[in-house]
Amino acid sequence: MGFSHISVLPEECMEALAIRPDGIYLDGTAGGGGHSFQIAGRLTTGRLIAVDKDREAIAAAGSRLAPFPLAQVVQGDFADIPQILESLSLPGADGVLLDLGVSSHQLDTPERGFAYSVDAPLDMRMSGEGPTAADLLNTASEEELATIFFRYGEEKFSRRIARSIVERRQTQPLQTTGELVDLIRASIPAAARREGGHPAKRVFQAVRIAVNGELESLERALNSIFEILNPGGRFAVITFHSLEDRMVKQAFAALAKGCTCPPDFPVCVCGKTPRGRLVTKKPVLPGQSELALNPRSKSAKLRTIEKL
Repeated sequence: MGFSHISVLPEECMEALAIRPDGIYLDGTAGGGGHSFQIAGRLTTGRLIAVDKDREAIAAAGSRLAPFPLAQVVQGDFADIPQILESLSLPGADGVLLDLGVSSHQLDTPERGFAYSVDAPLDMRMSGEGPTAADLLNTASEEELATIFFRYGEEKFSRRIARSIVERRQTQPLQTTGELVDLIRASIPAAARREGGHPAKRVFQAVRIAVNGELESLERALNSIFEILNPGGRFAVITFHSLEDRMVKQAFAALAKGCTCPPDFPVCVCGKTPRGRLVTKKPVLPGQSELALNPRSKSAKLRTIEKL
């Protein structure tokens, strides 16, 4: 199966990065290479580093970027971009793009175990390495599972679902996505199952985030990537749920704020000045034409900060 993924907000991302033909750019979530292709096509003497931890994505991005000698593909976590830059002897970046979440290819490849619409092994690993979703669900305590479902999926029936999983695995471990979906359905009141889309959506999101350490990687990235930007460089992030968006919004706001003195102080005594400028005060959202072509872009939000 070819790596199929429709890049979200493609033109908006290029505008956000304000690409210079001689600049150094990193696509930290290369996927099928859609955004990377757009960036590479705008370079003349610059350089593009396309990063992804999914081996299938790396193969697809490498094939798509083959016509561009200025582009290089690296397997790795976007949280390690500073180390990747250092290993390539690059002193800084003029732009970094992160497109968070799961790709269309990962959702549409049944054996990856990301989708709740087909029965498949409970995997959900983006890198293909480390503990699987099945490992997590069959070993974590009831309290740990409930916390994961509530914190990462905002699932209000998290405790019921966690209890059902622990009771089930005492006789037979969970092995497939279909088994997990059935268990979730049985744990949620009938009225709630008819609201807010598929009843397994929030738990699957939570498990995927936990298995891949997504929020930990994002926190590391937000704390380190801004530092490696050259003056005038831009950091653009596309998020797909409120947890990610809140983290990005708060991190960018803190960089753009500067003074941290209490509002009732007559003059600033902390001496802190803004380090960044918000390119747009509100997130950029997909337009109607994009939503019609790619319904999965519905929850996408693009935020961008420029280093002063």
